[in-house]
Amino acid sequence: MFEHVEPFAGDPILSLNEDFQKDPRPGKINLSIGIYFDDAGRIPVLDSVRRAEQQVVARDAPKPYLPIEGAANFRAAVQALLFGAEHEAIAAGRVATIQSVGSSGGLKVGADFIARWLPGSEVWVSDPSWENHRSMFEGAGLAVHDYPYYDGASGGLAFDAMCKALRGLPAKSVVLLHACCHNPTGVDLTPAQWDALVPILVEGELLPYLDLAYQGFGDSIVEDAYALRALAAARDRAGRSLSFFVANSFSKSMSLYGERCGALSVVCADAGEATNVLGQLKFTVRRNYSSPPIHGGQIVAAVLTEPALRRDWEAELAAMRERIQAMRRSLHGVLAAKMPDRDFGYFLHQRGMFSYTGLSPRQVDRLREEFAVYLVRSGRMCVAGLNRSNVEATARAMAAVLAD
Repeated sequence: MFEHVEPFAGDPILSLNEDFQKDPRPGKINLSIGIYFDDAGRIPVLDSVRRAEQQVVARDAPKPYLPIEGAANFRAAVQALLFGAEHEAIAAGRVATIQSVGSSGGLKVGADFIARWLPGSEVWVSDPSWENHRSMFEGAGLAVHDYPYYDGASGGLAFDAMCKALRGLPAKSVVLLHACCHNPTGVDLTPAQWDALVPILVEGELLPYLDLAYQGFGDSIVEDAYALRALAAARDRAGRSLSFFVANSFSKSMSLYGERCGALSVVCADAGEATNVLGQLKFTVRRNYSSPPIHGGQIVAAVLTEPALRRDWEAELAAMRERIQAMRRSLHGVLAAKMPDRDFGYFLHQRGMFSYTGLSPRQVDRLREEFAVYLVRSGRMCVAGLNRSNVEATARAMAAVLAD
């Protein structure tokens, strides 16, 4: 029956992380997997999240199935976080939100929705993008293409080429955009560039699909939501509101990786459309995992809605963001001192958990084999894996392979 089934090659990032775990060398450094580690190299348990979980457990409440779309308090808290509590789109009832199994689950539910209700639409993702973006949309039966994004020469954004490519797309094309902290490059659009991009999306009748997995890791919770709030304010030539998707996650920002807490929101032209979209999102979920889990979502809802917990969480999130920025400065400082003729300024300009190092696959292999420093072969580095104990060793290793 299953003789024809081919072996699974493995996810490149997760497989690399497994190799790291097996590596017996004592000084090994893991900069591959997208997880935030503290300065001691541990996954932190945020105090605000711990207290919220204690509250959830203390309720000693029964655990029935949630509604297909998820818990109402979670969904309302997500909308307020993304758009601001008083946003017109929320007040008008034109945002359809479901609680999803991580932002990955939200992305996949949205992909299935597009395949059903926008037949013929194809998807464009940035070059490069998170590896699983292509897989999830192709898994929904959608054709996936690339648009220019990363400029290898400058370590920055190929904005003009990006805009030119998007202007040439067919109407109703889906454009996958990273709202902030681009994975894998760390290269983001500025607010001015978002302001220039939105009219291109509107005029081309394109469907933006935002991935917001790192809200708060770039500049702040509000600033990192600039793109989706700019899209929510946009109008087409007929004065109708722009429609778009946004999948968001609490894995990194609340260090709740295994709880799989995410959401998918679809901003619609009006409340009537939002009602129909929500209904079809629910139907999509029902045919898949039926309903989301309770526990993690209630932790998130408590953190977002209780003032003391929210205040403390924002402070903890700011501390994580500032530590990543400090590691960027430290890495840049050592590399600049060791290789003064080379410009490493891109490490300071890129934002969030990831950076493109400019290392070739061969150089990445040398880092792993000779120095026990693990990066993804694309050259992507998880800056959040650096700390005061390993940043200098990492910089020395990088300088050694770059000098060869």
